[in-house]
Amino acid sequence: MNKINAHFSSKKFIGLALLAAMPFFTFAQKPNWQNLDLKADSTFGMSTEKAYQELLKGKKSKPVIVGVLDGGVDYNHEDLKRIIWINKKEKPDNGIDDDKNGYIDDVRGWNFIGSAKGSVDHEALELTRLLRRDQAKFANADASSVAAADLPAFQAYQKMKADYDDKLAEAKSGLENTIGFKSVVDAMLKKMGKENPSSTDIQNYQPENELEGRVRNILLDQLKDQRFEEFYKAQLVEGITYFQGRIDYNLNMTYDPRAEFVGDNYADSRERFYGNNDIKGPDAKHGTHVAGIIAADRTNNLGIKGVADNVLIMGVRAVPDGDERDKDVANAIRYAVDNGAKVLNMSFGKAYSWDKAVVDDAIKYAMSKDVLLVQAAGNENQNIDVDKNFPDRRYNDGGQAGAFIVVGASGWKDDESLKASFSNYGKTTVDVFAPGVKIYSTVPDSKYENLDGTSMASPAVAGLAALIRSYYPKFSAQQVKDIILKSVVKVNHNVNLKVGEETKSVPFSDLCVTGGIVNVYNALKLAAETK
Repeated sequence: MNKINAHFSSKKFIGLALLAAMPFFTFAQKPNWQNLDLKADSTFGMSTEKAYQELLKGKKSKPVIVGVLDGGVDYNHEDLKRIIWINKKEKPDNGIDDDKNGYIDDVRGWNFIGSAKGSVDHEALELTRLLRRDQAKFANADASSVAAADLPAFQAYQKMKADYDDKLAEAKSGLENTIGFKSVVDAMLKKMGKENPSSTDIQNYQPENELEGRVRNILLDQLKDQRFEEFYKAQLVEGITYFQGRIDYNLNMTYDPRAEFVGDNYADSRERFYGNNDIKGPDAKHGTHVAGIIAADRTNNLGIKGVADNVLIMGVRAVPDGDERDKDVANAIRYAVDNGAKVLNMSFGKAYSWDKAVVDDAIKYAMSKDVLLVQAAGNENQNIDVDKNFPDRRYNDGGQAGAFIVVGASGWKDDESLKASFSNYGKTTVDVFAPGVKIYSTVPDSKYENLDGTSMASPAVAGLAALIRSYYPKFSAQQVKDIILKSVVKVNHNVNLKVGEETKSVPFSDLCVTGGIVNVYNALKLAAETK
């Protein structure tokens, strides 16, 4: 999953197949909806504000460090700078490892996908890297020529190659379709003589052919819920960039930035000490948005209010535009744990793993240090009980991580649309759902944007976990997880689930372990009763 975000696929986007077929939410949501209350506000938020008003007034709390393992955090953002973790044992910019932890000048965190030469921005998918690794051995082979011992690996290669071919074809088709759609829109704008038309302007436009008529109808539908310039930038301009990036980087068999920008011994998964101290990196939009959802300053009357009010955000950069590498994920987990983080947010994931064992060991290490891990379920509308999604709390050698929460994304209406159309699900693998549609949060340069994704749902839960650990510090990571899961608002109705080309009506309880949406008020109330 690269950096998960709006209506495109995997991390950065959720899948803009044909624009005409895209599922969108076409009803307006209230500001700060994710923190509102279902009964009081008729919006299926998490009751965060209700908790502050009724349960937390006058109560004392302790600061909790939250590790944001992501693509970068803008630590100078107006709504984040007060709550950025500072390594007080390290003297800034002196070129010395003052605290002797192996990382020089790690004042605000660490970047495991960089070096003195710079930082990785774009990357290949893990699928692409695995194919590149195996093609020398299997590209020209067939089942009859492969040794019996190599047959399972050959069959895995064939499946990966088919998956890769599908993804490349989808990216090329998506690019062609988006360019074509944009060209029609641009022609219509020229005829209207307007760069940012209103819904009325679009409604009054007289299509000159059937294609313009279809585009006009799509635009009218989109403008029910957003301004034209927002749609144009997010779906057309960024859509073209996304699909071009899939072709040029994510699915490019020859693209490999590792040696140039990191320079580690990649064959050694246990290598720990590499990288640089640039926690922002070349593209901090995703991680900055995540950080704001968790803990944007609730006291400064600027921008937004995060879920937690006494948190320090530690930026640990391990996620490029493409698939994160297992070695970097393992090291990011260990770094955050060793430097005091008690909650880790992991808004990333992928369908293939290079070295799952090294990540398993890092997760076991986090469990041994009483750290709670929160992970986004992913944005492919897949059942991850069946389809693999890494990291995975289930260990290769048996058993699974206990203090580990997997989060799906929900919308704000308590009806059949409650499950976000893009969200992965799983009756045994996804624990809870949380708000993840049109979430307004921080982005670089002290700006704010609405983004969609399980990447936005995961930090809502991480923020709640940090809030509990802040006000009830005696609870273990496992106890915090149990409180969050036991206090959900149960959903007792069916929701829409698209399976292939068919939309089915299924019980929400079939989509996750708890059958509910996380709730801050309920969780804090249960915590108070449990202590």
